[in-house]
Amino acid sequence: MLKACHYRSLWVICAIGVVGFLFITAAMPAIPVTPATPTIPATYAPPATAATPTSSALPATPANPAPPPAQYSEFAGSLACASCHKDIYDTHIHTAHYHTSEPANENNVKGSFAEGKNTFQFNDDEYIAMERRDGRMYQVDYSHGKQGRTQSIDITTGSGKRGQTYLYWEDNKLFQLPISYFTPLDRWTNSPGYLNIARFNRPITSRCLECHSTWFQKIPDPDAAGGNSSTTGHTEGLQTPNDAAGNDEFSRTNIIYGVDCEKCHGPGARHIAFHKDNPQEKQARFIINTGKLSRQQNLDLCRLCHGGALVKTRPSFSFMPGDTLSKFFQLPPNTTDPHAIDVHGNQYGLLVSSKCFQASQMTCGTCHNPHRNEEGMLAEYSARCMNCHNSEHNNFCKLKNKEKYNIAANCIDCHMPELTSRAIMVLQQGENTPTPASMRTHYITIYPEETKRYLSQKNK
Repeated sequence: MLKACHYRSLWVICAIGVVGFLFITAAMPAIPVTPATPTIPATYAPPATAATPTSSALPATPANPAPPPAQYSEFAGSLACASCHKDIYDTHIHTAHYHTSEPANENNVKGSFAEGKNTFQFNDDEYIAMERRDGRMYQVDYSHGKQGRTQSIDITTGSGKRGQTYLYWEDNKLFQLPISYFTPLDRWTNSPGYLNIARFNRPITSRCLECHSTWFQKIPDPDAAGGNSSTTGHTEGLQTPNDAAGNDEFSRTNIIYGVDCEKCHGPGARHIAFHKDNPQEKQARFIINTGKLSRQQNLDLCRLCHGGALVKTRPSFSFMPGDTLSKFFQLPPNTTDPHAIDVHGNQYGLLVSSKCFQASQMTCGTCHNPHRNEEGMLAEYSARCMNCHNSEHNNFCKLKNKEKYNIAANCIDCHMPELTSRAIMVLQQGENTPTPASMRTHYITIYPEETKRYLSQKNK
């Protein structure tokens, strides 16, 4: 199994798919106006397998159909990237993207296993305990004083910034465990969307994993018609009988956990082999350079996992950097009411509704650098806002006494505040009303009440 590094233009905030909590923090310095889509140079030679795009690859068009999905052998893993890009690798391994999925171990499962803190009580007769046994971790169901179903915690999803949920293997299928960890409360809670009963049967589909990993090798379903079953990302709705039954099966070894280098640059094995054999070649070959993609290509790369509910029309993991997302998914139209978009999951929809986006050539990468963990660095983000919003352009903050409130160090809390999600909620033990997750909105505008709250806190 490989663990890969990440790339240049994803989002700072979060992604919590049907598999639970995944919250992503990354940031990036401002970039210049996006260049035009590159053309294929005369020296370009197609790969032996057409699945790996090159730095000069064009998006799929009717005359240039999308290649078949890549294969596990075409990936190299982040350690291979580190041999030439050590500085980027060393910072990226501290990002939430990198930790969005991992094999579970004693160091990365966030919840407590200490007696008195390791249970979730559903009612007087049933509870689940988080237990360590023989070097492994389990969720164990106890009902009427008797031990019932016991499942190992095999995979973590979510960096733990806001939460973390857990998956278990059953043969070659994956399922979500009933108990998750909710960081704001520092306790175990019911997994998002679960009723207040112990359930172990929520299947994990390839569309879930497409956003919570770089690569999972799906085992073909001989009963599927072409393998093109459609699933809805970031919702519990599953579109076909095969998906609804949890029939997606995966290799348990051909996996690249986390969202890392090859998720955004494309499979890198051929790129690495070429440059090892041709060390004098300084131009990157057989790899995606996102700085050479168009604005929409960069946005599509982020929208794959930050674009809300997308119904796939091609198999999961088919989309590659530089592709056109609409050739792989049925895309919903942009809404005219950004307030109807939940702060979870569709940062793309919120961003494109913002005047900042509409009046510029900005992309996600204008503000976010997924190579670094910039969690809480509001002054750095604010400095990126002021690349466009400043006195010289006569569009700086109009708030009085700006110096008093040190506005220049924090544009974010007033114009991109943390709001509660209507989609992602968890049940605390003993409660019937779910507790919503909060996350930063990407609809950039003026929020008068949030501004008042921020100023009142500064006045204390």
